[in-house]
Amino acid sequence: MYRFLLTPRWWGINVFVLLAIPFCIFMGSWQLSRFEDRVQDHRDAGEQATAAKTDPARPLAELLPVDKKTSGKQTTAKGRYGKQLLVPDRELDDKRGFYVLTLLRTDDGRALPVVRGWLPGDADPAKAPAAPAGEVTVTGALQASETPGSNGVPAAGGLPSGQTGAISSAALVNLVPYDVYDAWVTLAKADAGMKAVPAAAPADTGLDLKAFQNLGYTGEWFVFAGFVVFMWFRLIRREVEFAQDAELGLVEGDGEGAPAGQDGDGEGSDTVTADSTKVSASPTA
Repeated sequence: MYRFLLTPRWWGINVFVLLAIPFCIFMGSWQLSRFEDRVQDHRDAGEQATAAKTDPARPLAELLPVDKKTSGKQTTAKGRYGKQLLVPDRELDDKRGFYVLTLLRTDDGRALPVVRGWLPGDADPAKAPAAPAGEVTVTGALQASETPGSNGVPAAGGLPSGQTGAISSAALVNLVPYDVYDAWVTLAKADAGMKAVPAAAPADTGLDLKAFQNLGYTGEWFVFAGFVVFMWFRLIRREVEFAQDAELGLVEGDGEGAPAGQDGDGEGSDTVTADSTKVSASPTA
């Protein structure tokens, strides 16, 4: 009754099922591992933020380049303040304002972007306090360069002179005549009447939309695997029913379990048999 499983048509179906099921399971497991990694990164980021408040500050050179492990760590750097810029459209405590960003010229000739604080309202150079003169030592949380259009960073261009939309070396290198570190620091204690800007969590470490998309994709792939198995058994059951009906003479089998009267395209072919009818006429009286 199950000899149809050895036909060429069913060989193709069986091979597809044998390949599709492990593929769906592999993809579902991979998506689940991505979700678990994001959950772990979220936990690590929380623990790191808590530890950063009590850990001693380390020299800047020891924490570069910035990654998930060093982002948010307290660091120190020495130098002299140079060019000052404003970063508009930044929120703090649900209020709109701007950052005061000053470039710290270090001994190696490069400049470290330092967010000295936040002020409410529109970005106005008159509101921003001047940076301290002479050599200074700054202490704050190390941050990775921002990417316009992500993490709430505006991607607007055409800003007035003295403003920048994103704190990144790619954007600042066009505004200052010296090399810029691919990192920035937000001061632990803001200068002169400004509010300190809290350190942001590293990118891709939160339970954001991407994390729950991974979880949703996990369910989808396992559902696909179950659907393949379900359809395989359903097709087998249909073929067995056709074979049983053919044995009972209810339908004519085509040799592969298909119901009689169906061609390879699934369409029935009708055979019309014309019977001759004899018409006898009675003689007219």
